[in-house]
Amino acid sequence: MGIQQQIQTATINALEQLYGKTFTAKDFQINKTKPEFEGDYTIVLFSLLKPIGKSPELLGNELGNYLLEQNTHLFTSFNLIKGFLNLVVADVYWISVLTKNHNDICFGKGDVKHQKVMVEYSSPNTNKPLHLGHLRNNFLGWSIAEIYKANGYDIAKTCIVNDRGIHICKSMIAWQLFANGATPGSTNTKGDHFVGDYYVKFNDEYKKQVDALIAGGMDKATAEKEAPIMKATQQMLLDWEAGKPEVIELWKEMNSWVYAGFDTTYLRIGSDFDKMYYESNTYLLGKKTVEEGLQKNVFVQKEDGSVWIDLTADGLDKKIVQRKDGTSVYITQDIGLAQQKYEEFKMDESIYVIGDEQNYHMKVLQLICKKLGLSYADGIYHLSYGMVELPTGKMKSREGTVVDADDLLDEMEQVAKQKTEELGKVKDFTEEELKELYQTLSLGALKYYLLRVDPKKKMIFNPEESIDFHGHTGPFIQYTHARIKSILRKEKATDTTTVSANLLPLEKELLIELENYPAVIEQACKEHDPSHIANYVYHLAKTYNSFYTEHSVMNAESADKKQLRLLLCSFTANVIAGAMQLLGIKVPERM
Repeated sequence: MGIQQQIQTATINALEQLYGKTFTAKDFQINKTKPEFEGDYTIVLFSLLKPIGKSPELLGNELGNYLLEQNTHLFTSFNLIKGFLNLVVADVYWISVLTKNHNDICFGKGDVKHQKVMVEYSSPNTNKPLHLGHLRNNFLGWSIAEIYKANGYDIAKTCIVNDRGIHICKSMIAWQLFANGATPGSTNTKGDHFVGDYYVKFNDEYKKQVDALIAGGMDKATAEKEAPIMKATQQMLLDWEAGKPEVIELWKEMNSWVYAGFDTTYLRIGSDFDKMYYESNTYLLGKKTVEEGLQKNVFVQKEDGSVWIDLTADGLDKKIVQRKDGTSVYITQDIGLAQQKYEEFKMDESIYVIGDEQNYHMKVLQLICKKLGLSYADGIYHLSYGMVELPTGKMKSREGTVVDADDLLDEMEQVAKQKTEELGKVKDFTEEELKELYQTLSLGALKYYLLRVDPKKKMIFNPEESIDFHGHTGPFIQYTHARIKSILRKEKATDTTTVSANLLPLEKELLIELENYPAVIEQACKEHDPSHIANYVYHLAKTYNSFYTEHSVMNAESADKKQLRLLLCSFTANVIAGAMQLLGIKVPERM
């Protein structure tokens, strides 16, 4: 139990003993004491004044004195400023936290919950390589899965691959028209890049054909429908759905090129999945759902045979769930897939990591599932995130202006190399060690920059800014970890029994930060937000650096102080490594 929980428990008990009234943790707030006031934690009294019927001064003094008398192991003093009761936590408490946890690499992790959580993320299309937007999606999904795991949940990571539809056929038609039999192997091109190039070629040719038809007197809307390359693509989609052998064969071959490329990128960025689903296998799911919905009068069939649901009473609109020709639409496919996943995994919560442009779709999905009485409906959670833009603006894949994930990773490694060489501290590294260091720093910079922002917010990514060893960045935290490890290679604490119980302000501040780590992991899980971890570990690194600048470890003023500070170094390094692991970021032992 962390100190805040202990203060809550002690306060609830004190209020009951003093005033005979029962309160819960939700009835009052406990915050860290503001730096300008004396104290470690503050009880905000205002919400208690009316139920107890006392003034802030009277309540604060009675409560403060009772807490001190009954909890001598926790508190040494208190002070009262208006409705804020500031408590000073005993040094002996912080020392016990340090000696107990300094070497615990599992510190912060929660108890086993016996609940299963599925996290679906990535969702790539097989007509193009992964791009910057996919990176934010992958990093968020992977990190949320690890944060849930750290909180004691059983995790299943899944991915749905959009491997069918008109967009895939566009790349296929362009390859038939322009490739002359070329393959990724014959051109020495990564498979997903190779297929993505033909998607761009399709749009270039399509634009030319539309412009030519307009120049010949056709209006734009008609020209877009009549362009030969578009008509050929639509026919290919029909042939695919009909199972035409040569179309299916080409589709399988081109997708295999893309999957090989995806696998390389996933390995490079550290994304992994327990189960992959493919839209080509799931797009017919949902027909059974429509039949059940009609029987339950949740859906209505129109005269033309199409099936709808009316959600206007819920503030949404009327939604088609099956076309008049009997084919499924996306929402029915998604319900069918959700049902299949539940039957396979029996998860208590299903988290969908999907961009905020799908907010409406996800509201409709959950609402229809609830109306159908599906058991997993309440467990659906949409982790909605904002788009990533560059300083130059939005990206468009059909115009070939998207920032390719592999190209960005290469660029980041070059920036990491340049910035590291400027520091000039890696002259004794071998070529292999340098290569690994640049990969660690560049990927750490990228992940940290994309995860430090609240997922709901749109963001602008700046590669140069993300690798700054002195800024709010991954490399700054990685460098702090390496600095601590350098100290611990020289000497480690050998005696925890003689550690001084008289803490200096920065020693105590660092311990308060460290002790708060489990609460941060819990909050990040509860709010589906890895930025809590990212910002916490940055603040911890800053606090450590302030402590280290002010107080010598190896030349401490006494043997006791040296042991204390070595323990602080060990504790801090473990928490930094643990927190960064939850973000998918490695921390180097030396830099």
